[in-house]
Amino acid sequence: MLSASTPDHTTLTRYGWDDAWNALVPDGAVPGRVARVDRGRVDVLTADDRVHADPRGHVPAVGDWVLVRDGTVSAVLPRRTALTRATVSGRSDAQVLAANVDTVLVVVPLDARLRPGRVERLLALAWEGGATPVVVLTKIDRDDGALVEALTDLADSAPGVDVVPVSAVTGDGLAEVAAAARGTTVLVGPSGAGKSTLANALLGVEAMATGAVRAVDGKGRHTTVHRELLPLPCRTELCGAAAPEAHHCGVLVDTPGLRAVGVRDAAEGIDRAFTDVVELGEGCRFTDCAHQHEPGCAVQEAVAGGTLPARRLEAYRKLLREDEWAAARTDARLAAERRGRWKQVTKEQRAAYRARGY
Repeated sequence: MLSASTPDHTTLTRYGWDDAWNALVPDGAVPGRVARVDRGRVDVLTADDRVHADPRGHVPAVGDWVLVRDGTVSAVLPRRTALTRATVSGRSDAQVLAANVDTVLVVVPLDARLRPGRVERLLALAWEGGATPVVVLTKIDRDDGALVEALTDLADSAPGVDVVPVSAVTGDGLAEVAAAARGTTVLVGPSGAGKSTLANALLGVEAMATGAVRAVDGKGRHTTVHRELLPLPCRTELCGAAAPEAHHCGVLVDTPGLRAVGVRDAAEGIDRAFTDVVELGEGCRFTDCAHQHEPGCAVQEAVAGGTLPARRLEAYRKLLREDEWAAARTDARLAAERRGRWKQVTKEQRAAYRARGY
């Protein structure tokens, strides 16, 4: 394999490698990017090959840059960004969906009832993680007159975020999605939203399994059961490159459908997702206004005047409450773990004293 001091940039650059990453690599280590994580094994894309490595105590996520020595992961390089959600375990632990992410495509299908609350949650996660979100409205070839209303609702739920309608079947909007997919791009959304179909259209090959949604409730089956990173080819018909084989348009990560999207340590991301509420709040009489019953509340005045939907304000409050709950639960859990450790230390010390006859 190539030494870390002279990596094959023509290969590693396809996966997002640059000189700043290279400066972190000691001589003798082989850098690579995690393409897939399975139990007890990670698939790493190196300059030479795709290798299977033992994580050896490390917990890498798809998109992480790692160092590999003798078939094991010896280090995980510091993440620049990360798409993270609270787990559904009830412990408020963090789950990294993808690391070193540049763009998050929030995929919403036209043929299902629009759930703005889910969109707002995913936008908050993207902003908090340091990525740029883009809302992608899929399956517009099935438009039965709902397209204009859906685009209006998404624009209201995602202020300042690009909303791109697309059909992977007809190709309408596909070039616009490809242009928005900059750097490392992650597809997120519910099952049946068309993420894998869109991924295949962007990749130009049937790399991801796809399936139909259930006719009864419009919900999709989990055809994608793991996260995987794949290089995005720069295709002439999408980006206009003169020589597609000599260019690369970043990497793509498809993800399983997300049933639960919990927030954790995401206060800044929530504010970014609700810039309309935050900007209105700057006009309140009191700087600590809770936007409830305080006199001179500009946010409540906007709700009463019809310029801010009441649902939007309630969604903002709900996410803030959930984020505060997660932080409090995490603090309580850490405190309990510390107490448990001290109890164990005390127990062991007493046992040692008894053994010495004290």
